[in-house]
Amino acid sequence: MADTAPGRETLRVRFELELSVPPIWRTLDLGSSMSLDRVHDVVQAAFGWEDAHLHRFTDRDPYERLRPVDGEVDWPLQWLPRDLVEDPEDRPEEELDLGTLLAQGAGTAFYEYDFGDSWLLRMQLLESRPVPAAGPAASVVDGARRGPLEDSGGVPGYEELLEVLADPDDHEHAESREWVAEMTGTDDPYDPEEFDTEDLNRKVAAALEERASAG
Repeated sequence: MADTAPGRETLRVRFELELSVPPIWRTLDLGSSMSLDRVHDVVQAAFGWEDAHLHRFTDRDPYERLRPVDGEVDWPLQWLPRDLVEDPEDRPEEELDLGTLLAQGAGTAFYEYDFGDSWLLRMQLLESRPVPAAGPAASVVDGARRGPLEDSGGVPGYEELLEVLADPDDHEHAESREWVAEMTGTDDPYDPEEFDTEDLNRKVAAALEERASAG
C-alpha cells in the first residue's frame, strides 16, 4: 500500500467552461486543504491564462436567476483576493480551502475569471482519496482543448474568432491572425484543439513554486 499523509485528501475536480461547445475542460488533482488563492494559480496555469484580470469563487452559479423568498434574495457567497474585499458579504479567498468550498455547494462551485469576458468555470468534485505522502501539490490529469485566449470577448467572441481564423477569405482573417500572433507570441497557426498534459503540469508546478517563493 502506498504511503499517505494522514488526515488529508486529494480531490479530483473537473473544471469546465460554461457555454463552450465543444467543451473546454480540465480534470485536476488538488489537495483539499489548498487555499483558494493557490487554486486560482493552478487554474490559471492549467488553462493557459495570464492572471491579467479579476477573479472570484462562488458557491453557486453567480448568474443563476434567483427569486426572492420573503422579500429576500439568497445571493451566492463569493470569495475574492483579500485586497479586493470591500463589501461585508465578500470573503477573502486566502482564508478558505478547496474542500470547504466544495462541501458548501454539495460538490459543486464556480470560478469566474475576467468579469468582462466572464470565463465561468463549473467546478465539480469527481472523487476524493488520501493524499500520497510524496507527489505534486496539484496536477493536470486530463482535459480537452486549449484554454481560450485572453480578451477574446468571452465564449461568443472566442468562437467567432475561431471561425474567422478558419476562413482565409474572411475580411478580418489577416487582422485576426496578427492579433493572435501578438497574444501568443508566435506566428504558428493557432490550434484550438491543442492539449498537452505534460506542458500544463510544468506550468502548474512553476506557478505554485512562484507562489511559494513570493511568500
